[in-house]
Amino acid sequence: MDKIILHHTLPSAFTLRNDVLSDIWHQDITLKRGEIYLISAASGSGKSSLCSYIYGHRNDYQGIICFDNLNISLLKPTQWTRIRQQNISILWQDLRLFPELTAYENVALKNSLTGFKKRKQIEHWFDQLNIADKLHSKASHMSFGQLQRVALIRALVQPFDFLLADEPVSHLDETNAKIVGDLISSEAKQRGATILITSIGKHPDIVYDKTFRL
Repeated sequence: MDKIILHHTLPSAFTLRNDVLSDIWHQDITLKRGEIYLISAASGSGKSSLCSYIYGHRNDYQGIICFDNLNISLLKPTQWTRIRQQNISILWQDLRLFPELTAYENVALKNSLTGFKKRKQIEHWFDQLNIADKLHSKASHMSFGQLQRVALIRALVQPFDFLLADEPVSHLDETNAKIVGDLISSEAKQRGATILITSIGKHPDIVYDKTFRL
């Protein structure tokens, strides 16, 4: 997948509002593969909704979203399955990890779908993100900041052309936020992938090709 096109997209909940001023909503936007984007937003302006629309998790919007030249509203469930395994990965704001599983089990469950990464690489990322000691800890026993890093690793253990990272460093200190930013930038470069990061304030301090105000 080389591009995602948003054509006059707008959450259905916003259709009766006349105060929507946005670089994204009701605009024609093309997100190109290989670039890093920041979507800066106020709380309640729809950043998580945007990620859900692109990922096909929700369809309560007006307008059109296309992957390359294909309207995603026409995609069948089998097509979405393939796209979510090969083309798009996501780090949800609410993480959506399984609390009864260990940190490693949460990642391995995702990795088992494609077998994209070896255990050695996964353990290296745990070490790099300063959570190596949490590898076998249950998610329910970890802090939100630690879980954010587990969720990032889970998002990285699959092929992707586009990575959607919704508030990836909101609960991290400056040192760990920098490590996350460096890892995201490195993976984007190695894979020639696009990274779309959302933020209501705190975000990785990396070089962005473009910043959108939502």
